[in-house]
Amino acid sequence: MFEDTGVKMKTILASVLVLLSLNVMAADLPADKKAALDKQIETVKTWAASKAIVDAVKASNTAPEGKDMTQDKWAKLSVLDPVVRGFTKNAAAEELKKTKGPAVTEAFVNNSAGIKVAFLAKTSNWSHKGKPKHDDPMAGKNWIGKVEVDESSGKSQVQVAVPVSDGGAVIGSLVIGFSVDDLK
Repeated sequence: MFEDTGVKMKTILASVLVLLSLNVMAADLPADKKAALDKQIETVKTWAASKAIVDAVKASNTAPEGKDMTQDKWAKLSVLDPVVRGFTKNAAAEELKKTKGPAVTEAFVNNSAGIKVAFLAKTSNWSHKGKPKHDDPMAGKNWIGKVEVDESSGKSQVQVAVPVSDGGAVIGSLVIGFSVDDLK
């Protein structure tokens, strides 16, 4: 019995060490990875300014799809549900597919209320309102998250978010996850 407990403790300690190492990475990306991420952010800004994304966000702000959706309902939907698939098949999602590079682990667009407009794959959350990854871009600022293992993709990644603007007014946010290993 004690041997089993010792094995469990070693497993727990190893998991804690892995989590601590991720936090260190989050606080200080190596210079080459930081430079690559900064370059990627400039590229993401051009995606956020694309006609397809701006038009989709404007339309969603006027008449959002799934306005009665909740996080609980969202969590229960399969990736094959027609509601979910609709967000991967619209013009904004096609723009994301067309522009994404090999380092992109996930991408999604939110309207001004933080609800989804388009994405590459179903996101863990229906709305990001109240979270810095949406609220900072809505205030006109870029946001960079910490390095973490993403629930949706299972990869060690860092997310960035930028404003989606129309005529100088911020109307939504674009969030992109980048694989840390693939940043070049």
